[in-house]
Amino acid sequence: MVREYADTPVDPAIVELALANAVRAPSAGFSQGWAFLVLDERPDIEKFWAVSTEPGELPDSWLRGMQTAPVLIIPCSSKKVYLDRYARDDKGWTDRDEARWPVPFWHMDAAMASLLILLTAVDHGLGACFFGIEPAYERATRDAFGIPDDYDPVGAITLGHRLPDESPSGSPRKLQRKDQAEVVHHGHWSS
Repeated sequence: MVREYADTPVDPAIVELALANAVRAPSAGFSQGWAFLVLDERPDIEKFWAVSTEPGELPDSWLRGMQTAPVLIIPCSSKKVYLDRYARDDKGWTDRDEARWPVPFWHMDAAMASLLILLTAVDHGLGACFFGIEPAYERATRDAFGIPDDYDPVGAITLGHRLPDESPSGSPRKLQRKDQAEVVHHGHWSS
């Protein structure tokens, strides 16, 4: 996850490829209940930061670095699309009961699509970072960009040319990556 970007534009063809890859992500029932808001003009990006952060607060180093990204993508998911899809004849859940879903696959599928955007960025030598939009700023973000109520922003992705890493920072400096043996369990969960 890259948190500071060079002041170099991103090739629009790479952004389009990232989105083309994203819409090929798997989705429950082939519902495809995702949508992506792309902000690639500086005024739109500045508006995003204005509505999604505390007014008048000076940005910390994280925010200062993130604000340098020349592209922002806001992936959204739609529970309604999934409930509508599973109420169709081939699925037959006409009651539209959310309790049938073991986890909210609408968010899961948007997350998988987001991962494809991140991987496309890496494959093309770009940096990217997925982060959440604080709940207190969701309504302002929706209103500023016309995001309909039946689509929920699941986060945001910054995209751009990464700056050279000058020194280790962030979580990897404070925490070690867990060994694979700690998180992968074969045949039975063991301690």
